[in-house]
Formats: sequence, C-alpha cells, structure tokens
Amino acid sequence: MKRDDIFEFFRRLAEANPSPQTELEYSSPYTLLVAVVLSAQATDVSVNIACRPVFATISTPEQMVVLGEDRLREAIKTIGLFNTKAKNVIALSEALIRDHDGEVPRTREELEKLPGVGRKTANVVLNTAFGQETFAVDTHIFRVGNRTGLAPGKTPLDVELKLERLVPQPFRRDAHHWLILHGRYTCKARRPECWRCPMVDLCRFKDKNLVPPKGSDPAALESGA
Repeated sequence: MKRDDIFEFFRRLAEANPSPQTELEYSSPYTLLVAVVLSAQATDVSVNIACRPVFATISTPEQMVVLGEDRLREAIKTIGLFNTKAKNVIALSEALIRDHDGEVPRTREELEKLPGVGRKTANVVLNTAFGQETFAVDTHIFRVGNRTGLAPGKTPLDVELKLERLVPQPFRRDAHHWLILHGRYTCKARRPECWRCPMVDLCRFKDKNLVPPKGSDPAALESGA
C-alpha cells in the first residue's frame, strides 16, 4: 500500500472511531497487565467476565499474592490455559513487588522479563496504559496487515516493524486499537465484510467480498451486528 493510501486508510478509521479503546476492562496499569496476560488464546469478553469479581477486590500485586494461585485459578477457570495463567499472574505479581516496588515498568525490556509476558503483551501495556506508540500485533492485526497490503509480513514481528516504519502521525498512538477492532468486526478471518468496509477501495485484497449475505438485514450489517 502506498504511503498516501496508508494515511487515508487511518484517516478513515479515525473518522469512524475518533477514540478507540481496548475492550478489556481494567482500572490501572497492573490490572491491565493481568487482563492482557489472561487474554492470550481467549476472548476479551471471557476475560472480562472472569476478572470482574477478581478486580472488584484486587487492584495491586500485593493483593493478588495474598489471594494466591489456588483461588485465582478457581476464579479464572473458564478461561483457556487457566492453570498456567494463574501461575504466571502470581509469579509476575511477586516479581513486580520484588523488583519494581509493586509498579508496572514502562519499558518493553523490563516487561518481557516478567513471567507470562511476551512482546505483544508488553506492547499492549505500553500503548494502552502509558500512551507509547507501540504496535501489538495479534492475529487480527497480522491478518489485516497482510490481507489489505498495509503491512505484509511472514511473522507478527515483520508486521510490527513495518507498522512502526509506515504508520504516520497523528495516527500512531491509536493505530493498533483501530486495526484490532477492524479485524475483529469487519475484516473477519473467515468472511471479511468488504461490502461495508470504508477502506475497500484502498485495500489490496484480491478476493473482496462485496455482496452481503442474502436475506440479511442491511441496517444490522451496516452496524456490524
């Protein structure tokens, strides 16, 4: 995708959704970090449902350690890989207390040293909690980057580095939220809804799905329902 088209691509996303937000529920950098760790191979909806009772009383790593692995495991057992995730959340909470005075660090390198925290999770926290211009490439962004021609790459890191190089101001801060939401609700994996995509003329996807399903409610399709 040409640079002028990339600017227009994000301009239209920004016009449609001026203030994109993560769909994970959190109240602090720490609860965001926990939620993102738990969201690996799970939906944001399922994480929110499991975490609401936990976050009602737990907002610091100290409180999480007191809760303990067994009770946390029981609380998040509806989420995939809950055994490993519970262990990681307790371990990262202990590491935050031991190494960072209970505060979430603000560098990717320090975040990635925490149990259960990889590059994608670190990028989400840096962007969402601290406003840094990072690009967390999940399956949605990887698909959108390749399908549209915006930032094609063989690996998530390839796509991330291309986005880092190509996304212009003033869109860098919110770019990864726009792309996630676009991939989740419009540029879907199995059947992209190209007929209602505002960037369809800029997209390089060859097999565009320009006709909505027969018998569908046009109003519902337009709203993404």
